[in-house]
Amino acid sequence: MSYTHLSITERSELALLHRLGWSARAIARELKRHHATIARELKRGCKAGEYQAEAAHEVYEKRRERSVPRGKRTPEREHYIASKLAQTWSPEQIAGRMSQECPEQKVSFKTMYRW
Repeated sequence: MSYTHLSITERSELALLHRLGWSARAIARELKRHHATIARELKRGCKAGEYQAEAAHEVYEKRRERSVPRGKRTPEREHYIASKLAQTWSPEQIAGRMSQECPEQKVSFKTMYRW
């Protein structure tokens, strides 16, 4: 079994089989998925004891949107770094100051050298 995300089709089939009273292991065998994957999906997607495929898929898509890594290279950071470099600061000094002033936006000096 290779690792892939559940599709809306699989979620719909999962909902139908769950409504028919199939166990998570039986559904997993039918969908050729690991039983833990099905159990997790049922746990996440059940509202009032009933699994709803469309709602579960929407939640999945929103979760995927939020999981995308944000790039460190933003115009604000570039401007800040460029202005400090123009003042003859070293990347090590800039990284140290950034971690003090705005720790959520800090960038390592090694990253600055790569830019």
